[in-house]
Amino acid sequence: MSIRIGIYGYGNLGRGVECAIKQNPDLELAAIFTRRAPEKIKTVGENVPVYHIDKASEMTDKIDVMILCGGSATDLPVQTPVIARLFNCIDSFDTHAKIPAHFANVDAAAKEGGKVAIISVGWDPGLFSIARVISGSVLSDGKDYTFWGKGVSQGHSDAIRRVEGVLDGKQYTIPVKQSLDLVRSGADPELTTRQKHTRECFVVAAEGADKAKIEQEIKNMPNYFAEYDTTVHFITKEELDRDHSGIPHGGFVIRSGKTGKDLENRHIIEYSLKLDSNPEFTASVLVAYARAAYRLNTEGVSGCKTVLDIPPAYISAKSDAELRSELL
Repeated sequence: MSIRIGIYGYGNLGRGVECAIKQNPDLELAAIFTRRAPEKIKTVGENVPVYHIDKASEMTDKIDVMILCGGSATDLPVQTPVIARLFNCIDSFDTHAKIPAHFANVDAAAKEGGKVAIISVGWDPGLFSIARVISGSVLSDGKDYTFWGKGVSQGHSDAIRRVEGVLDGKQYTIPVKQSLDLVRSGADPELTTRQKHTRECFVVAAEGADKAKIEQEIKNMPNYFAEYDTTVHFITKEELDRDHSGIPHGGFVIRSGKTGKDLENRHIIEYSLKLDSNPEFTASVLVAYARAAYRLNTEGVSGCKTVLDIPPAYISAKSDAELRSELL
């Protein structure tokens, strides 16, 4: 029997989830839910049922796992607790500092509904989180370093577009090569935010806009650019569409540690990702963990979980015997 998946929100991430479901024979897409007019939604596949989100509560018997594809700023803090009372669900909440509070809210809701909710699923938080836990557990005497990029930061790109006089824009997060090389050498440097990453912005300005003012406002934006060495390029809309239409990303998690009687031996653990499409890769992670949510709930488990709580075998379509013979 296929696991029936619902998609809650249909932007870049929702479309990625639809594509990922098609690559997994044990899953099937049951429905898409949107805040927009359902009849105006053009889905990737044909004959996909699309409903307004108000209809979701009427379909608890038709969906095994709901994958929430909204944003972390305003959507998921509200949506996930509501959905977790009704469905097993997955979200990609990625505001690291607010994960404990989000977990508590979702945990209470999921337990009330007897469902499993897995939050903060993706690659960071998500796969990178697992890498940090494993590396730190193995090399207990050491330091963690996380570098992001080169890739498009959707949140920072949105911040650019909100600046007065900006018609469109994209921002790339770029690791500082010298710092990355230093970490890989085992030097264990103390690195500031500015020393780890730079930011590069490509901006389409409105005709007659004050470009110098736009550049200064971007570079001095607190929590986004002020803490980094930032470069701003002004380009045409045609150049932006031609050269910056994709949403690539990736990064590195590195653990540098020592072992031995006198800690004389150095070890480096590195986990890296290079992604052509950030939302499509994130969607693939969400879909894998939907399998785990369903399996856990069929075993009688309820409440909120994170990727750190899920056994790897639960996200795989392979049987336990296949995993032992093929991958162990």
